[in-house]
Amino acid sequence: MIDKLKPYPSYKDSGTPWLGKIPSHWDCLPHRAIFEEIKDQGHIDEPLLSVTISKGIIRQSDLLENSSKKDSSNLDKSKYKLVRPGDFAYNKMRCWQGAIGLSRYQGIVSPAYIVIKPRDSRHPEYFHYLFRTPAFAKEAERWSYGITSDQWSLRPEHFKMIYSALPPEEERKAIVRFLKHIDLKIARYIDVKKKLIRLLEEQKRATIFHAVTRGLTSDVPLKPSGVNWIGNIPASWEVRKLGNLGSFTKGYGISRVDITESGVPAITYGDIYTTYGIEVNSLRKFTSASVTRNAQEILSGDLLFTASGETLEDIGKTTLYSGDVPGYAGGDIIILRPTHGNSLYLSYVLNSDVGINQKSSMGRGDIIVHISSSRLKQIFVPFPPEEDQASIAEFLDRSLRYINEATILTLREMKNILDYRTKIITDAVMGKVDTRSFLLNNIGTDGNVVNCLDIGFSPENNEGNIVIDRGGNGH
Repeated sequence: MIDKLKPYPSYKDSGTPWLGKIPSHWDCLPHRAIFEEIKDQGHIDEPLLSVTISKGIIRQSDLLENSSKKDSSNLDKSKYKLVRPGDFAYNKMRCWQGAIGLSRYQGIVSPAYIVIKPRDSRHPEYFHYLFRTPAFAKEAERWSYGITSDQWSLRPEHFKMIYSALPPEEERKAIVRFLKHIDLKIARYIDVKKKLIRLLEEQKRATIFHAVTRGLTSDVPLKPSGVNWIGNIPASWEVRKLGNLGSFTKGYGISRVDITESGVPAITYGDIYTTYGIEVNSLRKFTSASVTRNAQEILSGDLLFTASGETLEDIGKTTLYSGDVPGYAGGDIIILRPTHGNSLYLSYVLNSDVGINQKSSMGRGDIIVHISSSRLKQIFVPFPPEEDQASIAEFLDRSLRYINEATILTLREMKNILDYRTKIITDAVMGKVDTRSFLLNNIGTDGNVVNCLDIGFSPENNEGNIVIDRGGNGH
């Protein structure tokens, strides 16, 4: 027996393009009527919180755990803002990327963050789900100001002018309960996939590290490299600084008005931040005139680095551009054009523990961690003869093919289920489907969800329908 959630009986125009039509009995109000800004300072002994793109608000201690990132907050915390459970906080510079969320904790955040409190404290999780939809991210981007994407800022006076849907209290409760149930099911699926990816990644990193520090022959004499991150290397190899292997430039800002359906390929910060490699056909296009004016040209063989990130692991992520036509790099990207060495070999080194550990040790910043080309130039690279570099790169391409294919497949499956989750959340919080029937049929006398429903999801189910399977077998 398959049930599909139905739309509401009637709708009205919200008057706000990002929301579109909403159920006829829902309100649509500006944030100044729904939230108030909080500037409660002077709580220097409270624990630090962080507002992340991926998880919302978390304890900074949890962010630092199992991470090479260090506490980079100011020693003077008298101006840090207090966040209480039920409050929201957002990163002005990254709200348009999803750095906003509801706090489950009490703690303090940097003065650069904005803290807001719902005027109606009932079921604030509804807005947590709403604010982390792509639709709201686009609206936050529209209201953000700055010359380039890495400087866009959503000021509190503009946040207050954004309109959001406000369902009746009982429906907010229904939506939250439904989405929490869906989240539980999807989280279990994602956990299994993440464990598989971790195992694949460990195998991949070990293979790369051995190849770029020992080469392909097991019985060659070794010598100390003089660099802790590298260890011993074959006696015929050298160690060189990255700055001596090519020239560095920086990408320039690309305005949102430059985006078109056709034109030349352009790489923005997000293309490196969210992907493992650059697929030219999937890149956004920009008009040739505007790109030539605003961005730095890149050629096949150039290495691209992210210049900032939320954590030390995010900075300096490296991608090899191998497009058959020139591209252009936008802001917050550092470009290395190698004049010595094999570009593919260098990309393997920079994405191995050799490169990752060195880049992570170089980051600076509080809310956003930054790395500069002057620091990247100081990275030490194991440097075999160039014919050996080509052989190592070819060996790694061949050896890692199956690991990469398995990883890509697993990531695709995760992306499909997360896209599916995003659609479910968006449809629920924006009133495209009525979740009240789910509560009527599946809430027991104790108020908990019963029947332990499973999501009827498979990668092939791409119609975007919300499907509930009563049988518990996932079919």
